[in-house]
Order: sequence, then C-alpha cells, then structure tokens
Amino acid sequence: MSNVDTIVSASRDLSRKLAELRFSEPVEYVYNPFEYARAAWEQYLTRYGTGRKRVVFLGMNPGPWGMVQNGIPFGERDMVGEWLRIDAPITSPDSLHPKRPVLGYDCTRSEVSGRRFWGLMRNRFGRPEVFFESHFVANYCPLAFLESSGRNRTPDKLPAAEAHALFAACDVLLGEIVAVMRPEWLIGVGAFATHRAKTAVTAAETALNARETPATRVATVLHPSPASPRANAGWEQAAVKQLVDLGVWSDGSTA
Repeated sequence: MSNVDTIVSASRDLSRKLAELRFSEPVEYVYNPFEYARAAWEQYLTRYGTGRKRVVFLGMNPGPWGMVQNGIPFGERDMVGEWLRIDAPITSPDSLHPKRPVLGYDCTRSEVSGRRFWGLMRNRFGRPEVFFESHFVANYCPLAFLESSGRNRTPDKLPAAEAHALFAACDVLLGEIVAVMRPEWLIGVGAFATHRAKTAVTAAETALNARETPATRVATVLHPSPASPRANAGWEQAAVKQLVDLGVWSDGSTA
C-alpha cells in the first residue's frame, strides 16, 4: 500500500470513528469535512502527499471559513482554488447552522489564518509542487464544533471525557502520517497542535524501529490567527524567524 493509500484509509477509518462520538452542550453542531469534502481532501493527498516529507506542519482543527468549506487544512478560498488548484466536488453536512453554511469554492469569506499561512508558503516557494516536495500540511482534528450562537468551539475546550475519546481517535491518523512520511520536523501551528504532535511522535517512533529511522523533532510556530496580537503585528516575518532559528529553514528564499 502506498503512503497516500495508507493515509486515505486511515482518514476514512477516523471519519467512521468520529461519527460514533457525541458531544454535549454548548456544542450544537459538528461538521466533519472528511465526510462531505472527502473528495477534496483525498485529491489534496493524492496530489501533494506522496513520498517522504522533511517538514510536516500541523494545525488544530477546521475553521468555519477554511477547512470547513473545502476540506483543506488552513483552507482559505483563493489559496485552495488558485494556488493549490483543488477542485474536487464538495457537498454539505446533514445538519447546518444557519449562520455557518458550507458553500465550498463559492464561499465569499476569506479565512485570515489560511490566507496568512498559505500566503507565506506561496511567497517563499513560488509553486505548490516546490513546497510539497519536502513539506506537508495536516490538521490534527478534522471536526469543527459550533455553539448555538455560531461561535467556534475548539477541541481543547471540550469536557475531559469527550476530549479523551476524540484525541484517542485523532492520534491514530496523525501517527500514520508520521509513520509513512517520517518527517525530520513536525511543526505544531500553535500550542495545542504542538502538544498533540509530541504524543503522536512518541507513539509512531515506538511502533517503528527508531534506530532505523531519523527521530522526528517537534517544534512550534506562532499561529496566524487574527485573534493573536503577535500574529497581527507581522505573522509571516515572525514565523519565518522562528523556523530559521530552529534550523527548519535556511535564511534563503527556500527551505
């Protein structure tokens, strides 16, 4: 089985497991892009997920105007359509919050985090094929949680028992990504993703023979969220400096 086939299979298994989970108030709606945007996610995997990767970036979970719309991590509309050239069909969740429709590529809202994240990669690498030759981007959890008001509720705010079941399922997919891509670096975008990355690396390197494969180093980069004053003060420059200081990237125009 190829790397891509392994991750596709693990993604589908995760989607089935997540469908069995239940979440309590204040969560009212749960969106799973691995279901209604599966074709787009798998197109992304097939196009960009082949081979080993030196660096894997890991986000937390879908934003309402990003991956929720199109199934792609940090899925800002223009970056997904124009730069990544993802065009696979997207349907819709069975239950929709009236304030959070899923419009796919017709979404008129631009996700700031995704625009910043993919904008950096476009500016630094030029073509997506150059970036993905040695990099990959995934989200730890594919579910988006919405409160009755439409407010996004992140996985770290779930009750302990619900979070435990969710994380146990999501750890499996991330472990598969680490095991098949064997990255030198797993970069958490924000503190939560970094914490989950450390758990996945430990599990993956136990399953593999760590003596035969280079150890994956876990590090963090500032999240590009507009809720972060540091990110608003110049996220691209701050993120590049962090990655260069870590030794993930060089000072030049490419990694």
